[in-house]
Amino acid sequence: MTMAHRPATLEDVARVAGVSRSTASRVLADSGFTSPIARERVRTAADRLGYVPNAAARALVRGAGVRLLVAVAGATPGVLDDSYIHQVVSTTAQVCAPYGLGVTVEWVPLDEPGQLTRLADDRGVAGLLLVNTTEALLDLVPRRLRGRTASIGIGSAAVPSVDIDNGGGTAAIVRHLYTAGRRRIAMVTGPAWLTCASRSTEAYRGVLREAGLPVREVAGDFTAARGRAAAQEVLHRWPDTDAIVGSSDATALGVIDQLRTDGVRVPADVAVTGFDDIPLASVTALTTASHPVRRIAKAAASMVLEQRSAPPVTVFPSSLVLRESA
Repeated sequence: MTMAHRPATLEDVARVAGVSRSTASRVLADSGFTSPIARERVRTAADRLGYVPNAAARALVRGAGVRLLVAVAGATPGVLDDSYIHQVVSTTAQVCAPYGLGVTVEWVPLDEPGQLTRLADDRGVAGLLLVNTTEALLDLVPRRLRGRTASIGIGSAAVPSVDIDNGGGTAAIVRHLYTAGRRRIAMVTGPAWLTCASRSTEAYRGVLREAGLPVREVAGDFTAARGRAAAQEVLHRWPDTDAIVGSSDATALGVIDQLRTDGVRVPADVAVTGFDDIPLASVTALTTASHPVRRIAKAAASMVLEQRSAPPVTVFPSSLVLRESA
């Protein structure tokens, strides 16, 4: 979508004025110090672009609370250590900063989804962003935060969602392995309770069914530690395996580490792929699929702030990233 077909944003004003987003925000909010030249540039750019300040986001801060809550579901609090969560939180903070809206992140145990009610009942919470969302969490979103809640994962009629096309990315990976001549392809799955992981597993099964190949699955949890153990399990159960699909890059890197420790050559003996395209993937030459986490988080956080009609589901595409591991 081009600027001609959408309302001008604060980023557009800052870019045209040649200043930072924070400077543009201070000028338009008439708060904090800015130089006379910067003020003139920003106001001129805003007039030229027809910029209208996001009144909904400002009202959200003034009338409903002082922070946006990022609630992350997971089996253990260790889920908060994941680099994926770090990217979501930092991006959300960047989106909220111009409005003076703080961000907090909390773990919600899978076996105690009711913790969300306690967290969201805090009147200081102006908006809610759910991550690793489950049906139980969607059912517990308080009425006062409906319209001010978005989900990264599954959504509902009251909660719009933003997600990655895990199935499409995984299918592209498995088809690449098949085209490369791999015929005994195993997969280390993600957590069964997580919808995105289930989509990846279903995509893997679907491509193998189409090709008339056997399914070989070992349970995983997105961690490198489990990837190492899974690599041993795969080769113990199916010694002739010639490719392993990791449900995440961390899983795949754990698989590679264990294979090389055991004297298995990657990719000569066993090809290995991941999913996410984290920075370490390029350093380690890992074949993977893209996952624009920051774009997804920005879209979700903006839905909370803007409080405007949004599609029930917004899906970002995932594409194959070819490197030396497969």
